[in-house]
Amino acid sequence: MTEMKAPDSARRSERSRRAIYEAALALVGEIGYPKTTIEGIAARAGVGKQTIYRWWPSKAAVLLEAFLDMADQAVQEAGPGGYELPDTGDLEADLRTVLRATVDEMNTPVYDAPARALAAEGVVNAEVGAQFVERLLEPQLQLYVTRLRAAQEAGQVRGGIDLRVALELFTGPLAHRWLLRTLPLTHEYADRIVDFAVNGLAPRD
Repeated sequence: MTEMKAPDSARRSERSRRAIYEAALALVGEIGYPKTTIEGIAARAGVGKQTIYRWWPSKAAVLLEAFLDMADQAVQEAGPGGYELPDTGDLEADLRTVLRATVDEMNTPVYDAPARALAAEGVVNAEVGAQFVERLLEPQLQLYVTRLRAAQEAGQVRGGIDLRVALELFTGPLAHRWLLRTLPLTHEYADRIVDFAVNGLAPRD
């Protein structure tokens, strides 16, 4: 007789979880966050809505984990060094590279729709906002701190400055323009941010 193997519940759960991630991200991109529902995510993923409620308390929690998973996958695809900013010894060139890549990411629909939804939800939902900052935003910002500290040790950044504040000179303007959609988010804009932040606004010799 052929031996029958018991179903692998862990594998089945992982398949369902990934299908839910993909469904949540797809629906937010297609119909927007306000119209996305747990029922819609469940139907798109091919699971019962009770499965979703067993793992997450709300659609915001589903979207947050889906977005975090997407970010983790991008880092894994980047390979070694994916968690670090480039360090060629030229701080200005390295920051231009990073900010240009950030502009490209922010301009992609796959990033834009869920990121905007989570940013908006985080304003009214303190728990989601705190998790978004703690689990995604802050780890990314600390990469800037590490790179700026290396530049500081190399004598390219003056000592005694608060590196956590300094990094916001680079990331803050991008986030502001992205959130308000006031003007296009371009490589040229990223380059100007780096120039102003690294070299300052004072007249030069």
